[in-house]
Order: sequence, then C-alpha cells, then structure tokens
Amino acid sequence: MRRSLALVAAAAAAAAAAVALSAPAAAGGRPFDVDLLGAAEVPGPGDPDGSGTAGLTINPGRGEVCYTITVADVDPVLAGHIHVGTADVAGPVVVNLAPQVVDGTARACVAVDRDLALAIIRDPAGYYVNLHNATYPAGALRGQLG
Repeated sequence: MRRSLALVAAAAAAAAAAVALSAPAAAGGRPFDVDLLGAAEVPGPGDPDGSGTAGLTINPGRGEVCYTITVADVDPVLAGHIHVGTADVAGPVVVNLAPQVVDGTARACVAVDRDLALAIIRDPAGYYVNLHNATYPAGALRGQLG
C-alpha cells in the first residue's frame, strides 16, 4: 500500500512539474527578462543614469512579441526596438516595439514574422532591446536577450 501511495505521489509530482515547465508555452510563448542599462550601449555612450527592464514574450505560433518595458531616470522614450547583434555590435532593427511609456511603463504586443521569432528564441544572445530618446538618439538603454 505504501509503495502504491509513493508511486501515485511521484506520478502526481511529475505531472505537476510537466505542467509547470510547459506553462510559458501555454501562456503564449517564450519569456525573456532583460535588464536595460546605458552602459550596455554600443558604441555608446548611453544614458549614464538611466535604467530599465524589458519583459518580453516571443510567440512564433501567434506571430507576436508582447512586452512590458519599465524605465527610470531617462528622458522620454521615443522609440524602442529589438536589434540583431551580439553584445559588442550595433546591429539593424528587426522588430519595432514602438513603446508608449506612461509613468515609466509601456505594455503592448506587436507582430513578428514566425521565422524571426524562432531565430530569436534559438539564439537570444544574438539579439538585444534598445530604447532611444532625443538626448541619446542612437540608444539610451540596451540589454541583450540572452
């Protein structure tokens, strides 16, 4: 009897773990949490006082990127993008985020090509979030996805 209960408990734990591990996919894609800093700008300089975070969910099946971006101590954000490029490269824009920052936060979803979404998920270190403003038009804050 004890062995049966142990097996049932182990099976239940395994099922719960499987559900927990698949939750991001069921919730709509692959999540990324990115720290944004002026010091990460390439070639720089970025905003030395500014900071932020970008919570992204990239969903190839839906063809979308959803994000929540928060910023502090930075002039008004005029544009935001996902660029292709490693940490030492200023690469081209591949996804326009167009964040409308209100009280330090922006939330939205934008369309993305399925193949691009898959490429980002497969190689997050090859992509970064970049926020731009009038003071730092080349980039105020930056953070690699991986």
